[in-house]
Amino acid sequence: MDALTRADAPVDAHLLAVRDGDRGPEVLLSRRAGDVYASGLWHAPSGHVETETVVDAVVRETLEETGLVVAPADVRAAVTVHHRPPVGRARIGVFFEVRRWSGTPRVMEPDKCDAMGWFALDALPEPMVAYCRAGLDAYRSGAHLAVHFQEPGDPIAYDPAVDRLLLVPGDRGAMPDGPVRAFAERAVGRISRWTDVSWAREESRVWRAYGAEGGTWYVKVHQNERFHRREVTALRGWATGLGEAAPRLVAADATLRAVVLTAVGGRSLHGAVLAPEQEREVFRRIGQLAAAIHNSAAPRRPGGGVPPVEKWERHLDGARPHLVDGDEEFVRITVEGAAALPAVPTHGDFQLRNLRWDEDTGTLYVIDFERSEGGPAIRDFVRLSDSWHGRPDLLAAVMNGYRRPFTREEEAQLVVLAALDAVSGIAYGAAHGDPELIERGRRTLARLRADHPRPRVPGSYE
Repeated sequence: MDALTRADAPVDAHLLAVRDGDRGPEVLLSRRAGDVYASGLWHAPSGHVETETVVDAVVRETLEETGLVVAPADVRAAVTVHHRPPVGRARIGVFFEVRRWSGTPRVMEPDKCDAMGWFALDALPEPMVAYCRAGLDAYRSGAHLAVHFQEPGDPIAYDPAVDRLLLVPGDRGAMPDGPVRAFAERAVGRISRWTDVSWAREESRVWRAYGAEGGTWYVKVHQNERFHRREVTALRGWATGLGEAAPRLVAADATLRAVVLTAVGGRSLHGAVLAPEQEREVFRRIGQLAAAIHNSAAPRRPGGGVPPVEKWERHLDGARPHLVDGDEEFVRITVEGAAALPAVPTHGDFQLRNLRWDEDTGTLYVIDFERSEGGPAIRDFVRLSDSWHGRPDLLAAVMNGYRRPFTREEEAQLVVLAALDAVSGIAYGAAHGDPELIERGRRTLARLRADHPRPRVPGSYE
């Protein structure tokens, strides 16, 4: 390779001075002025690396442009951008995050800069140099490397219509794979930041996506085709009747098994600590939401309501090493009492971790419809029943919202399904090294056996 074909790119050092503001993280920016490149546009303090290291360069440029004194030990690598301007050769931009310094920022070079200020990362000023905006968007996304090759004729200022930023994936899971990112951006526009919000289990793949021009969505990749079909069917069908209580399906791709969903508010009820009065109100709302789900379509004729024998036998095989004496007999006798109940739309995984509560608006949201299918209404109370165990006031609140008590047949079916769910959880936890699931299943079986020492058998509801 000769000297004419070898890459020879200048290196730029960029300062991302970041502080916590009232609206979240803020970054220090200056507005270029005078007879300089990109005059009138906002940009991060920066400069060419000369004979020093990139760290020494950003320390020097920071002092020269802002008056801030930064110790090299406080410089943190943020993101590197391979950039090509509309005219001229490509260059390497190394962006550094700094959160500690001495002094107060001020304009130090008035012939090159006429303003300086702090701006929220999600409310950046305009117009801004496209190169700098690419670095900031890559930084917000969590990426470590990005490519920003502009085309001849592109504006120097950032223009979302000709945004050339390409994020290069790094750590697995930090953001979705390329095809999923492309699918999401076709649906909602360019996404500037991804946050992995998956549950701590390897098959959970969910990201919170932040649009470059505002807006927030969730992007989810289902672990199998069945879960994808169930969630998409529910969100296109009966879940639309829940209004703001459920996310809206923005886009779906069956090949990728991916969906883009609108973001809902509130915080998860999983692990939430509420005052008793507020807790009762939340559980009343849970009953109301369950009723809305179950009444969203006319009941169908009764079905089995219990998984096929071979399925729960398989779960028993997996759980058996973790069961105590009498557990298996209890489960078998209990399943014999399963009744045939009318089938209605059910969420299928109606539990506190999939419910979000907004205290300010008093709104309850439900998420995660991948286990949604027709079944007995009582199915949706199985994973909630642990929450009201020993709290008759919470059960009464649920029934108040649901507007009717459980029938005798439903009460019997609740025991059946809770026992099978416990066995399923133990088997899954054993196979995937999840001791919390194992312990929760064992705890549920112990509770059921204490509450129902003689399991009901068919035709016996006394």
